[in-house]
Amino acid sequence: MAIPEKYDSLLEKYKKKLEQELGGPGAKEPVIRTKEYQEFRKEILPGHLNTYEKLCNLSEKILKVKPDPKRGAELQEAIATCHLNVTPAGTTSFSLLFPILFGLFGALVSFVAFGSLFFPLFFLILAVVAIKPLDQVPVFLANNWRLKTSNQMVLSIFYVVTYMRHTSNLELAVKFAADHLGAPLGLDLKKVIWDVETAKYESIKESLDIYLEGWKKWNMEFVESFHLIEGSLYEGSEERRLNALDKALTVILEETYEKMLHYAHNLKSPITMLHMLGIILPILGLVILPLLVSFMPNVKWYHLAMLYNVTLPILVFYLGKTILSRRPTGYGDTDISEENPQLKKYRNILFRIGRLEVKIHPAWVAVFVFIVLFLLGISPLILHSLGYPDSEIIPGFEFLGYRMSTATEGPSVGEMIGPYGIGATILGIFLVLSFGLSLGVYYKLRSQNVIKIRENSRKLEDEFGSALFQLGNRLGDGIPAEIAFDRVSSVMTGTRAGKFFEIVATNIRSLGMSVENAIFNPKSGALVYFPSNIIESSMKVLITSVKKGPRVAAQALINISRYIKEMHKVDERLKDLLADIISSMKSQINFLAPIIAGIVIGITSMITNIIGKLSAYMGQAAMQGEAAGGIGGFAGLFGDGIPTYFFQIIVGLYIVQMIWILTIIENGIVNGSD
Repeated sequence: MAIPEKYDSLLEKYKKKLEQELGGPGAKEPVIRTKEYQEFRKEILPGHLNTYEKLCNLSEKILKVKPDPKRGAELQEAIATCHLNVTPAGTTSFSLLFPILFGLFGALVSFVAFGSLFFPLFFLILAVVAIKPLDQVPVFLANNWRLKTSNQMVLSIFYVVTYMRHTSNLELAVKFAADHLGAPLGLDLKKVIWDVETAKYESIKESLDIYLEGWKKWNMEFVESFHLIEGSLYEGSEERRLNALDKALTVILEETYEKMLHYAHNLKSPITMLHMLGIILPILGLVILPLLVSFMPNVKWYHLAMLYNVTLPILVFYLGKTILSRRPTGYGDTDISEENPQLKKYRNILFRIGRLEVKIHPAWVAVFVFIVLFLLGISPLILHSLGYPDSEIIPGFEFLGYRMSTATEGPSVGEMIGPYGIGATILGIFLVLSFGLSLGVYYKLRSQNVIKIRENSRKLEDEFGSALFQLGNRLGDGIPAEIAFDRVSSVMTGTRAGKFFEIVATNIRSLGMSVENAIFNPKSGALVYFPSNIIESSMKVLITSVKKGPRVAAQALINISRYIKEMHKVDERLKDLLADIISSMKSQINFLAPIIAGIVIGITSMITNIIGKLSAYMGQAAMQGEAAGGIGGFAGLFGDGIPTYFFQIIVGLYIVQMIWILTIIENGIVNGSD
């Protein structure tokens, strides 16, 4: 009897294993081991995602915590969306293990360093609060992936439709789109093709339909457009087939516009809430805090710093990212320097010495600015630590303003505190500037060259639709593409589109290049001077369709012209809808937040000085005799207060942090993933 039981258990074990590998009941999602896919995925995924994968897998080995089935399914969907090599159990384990270790380590170190219960409690509370956001990381990453993917959706439908107008083959059309799209949608479409090549699915239609299932909840118009494209394969007449393809492009353009319309209308309330929670209420609270600190001697400036420079920025950043995660998919820009590696050099400071082009990374300039201003900012602390009294710095002027603490109990008794002086307060501004200006200089120098190129490209895009229409008409007359570029450039002399066509014609005529090389050559091609996704896409379609003949290329260019005009119309309307919200955010960034903060610091400085002088006066009066005993008792109500030097730094850094966060949100609303 023992042998059959072992045989049955062994047979059952291998049956289950075969079912899992062959897709039977209880089958797991097969891990893609295609070498090309893994290499492509490694190139596309940023480094922090690989680090996150390693941490999740390590956490699963140390402390394996499985989520409930419903939550596990949600996490698995998010993991599959952004191509992470982790499991739901791994992400859940990380969301628990990391806060536990962080909270315990932070509490222990802070207790040893400060000897106070405030920081240990702060770290423990922060650890507990961090569990939920960390558990949401896969969902957050999936939303970011969808946002970046959706910025390419209209373009992907355009590629597929344009290709299928002259070649009614879905597999070749999807491959054409996958080859010409960057990450992340290019990665998704390549996975669709690889699933067919590795025999996971029998046909491209089945593989594509499975992929589109994941988008039904997020972008139904993308799914509808692809279904119209698939339906065009079964149309009996050529006219109905072309109408179905045109309808697919129209559907995604119109639906994207409507979703952005609703988003713009619904955006005012979240932005107002963010403004109140992130700017107005915290800054108004700062007016009350100096009084609170004056009556509570145990509250120090670093307690306020933990609240205003750590807790609140994290909260506002999380709220801002939540607003961006609800941004409709299907519309937005991408970073042209990421799309075109040749443009990455323009992120540096460029200048020429003779024939040599010198590149300096903006980080070096930003670090230099930071160090100089930071040293100026902390100079009052350095002078005090070196033992310089006020009288030796500027005679007759309270420069540092250190004084003996008025506390009668606690660690501050008999301690020199400050700086309260006006000179130290002025120098404290430089510490805030060290962070604000260094960040500003870095981003300004890093982006200004790329932004100039992008603005020139956008101006070209505005007139490129009509230029392509003319080029399409020339090709429709049977003129070869090499000659058509020359003729259109002579007609459009003086315009940016004319300049683009002139560069192409010159490369063909003078350098003997082919049309493709004249446009895409990495050194002298026309796209080097006018980098643009729309223009690049148009030219890729032209090169592919011209192989089918001039008339096919002419029809393709006329369709591109219509597409560019439609996208421009949507873009302008959305800018109009978002104008009020964006102008409100810019006014907060440029004017309201700094002005309110300046007023608060002025009021705080006045209150601190009044309380400090009043406390000192009452203390002196109490020492003169018993009759003043009541005054002495009243003087004990006041603490030392927060020096304006530290208070100004806390508020200033908070404003810098808020401006940085609001800028990210404003840019994300307008430009998507760019």
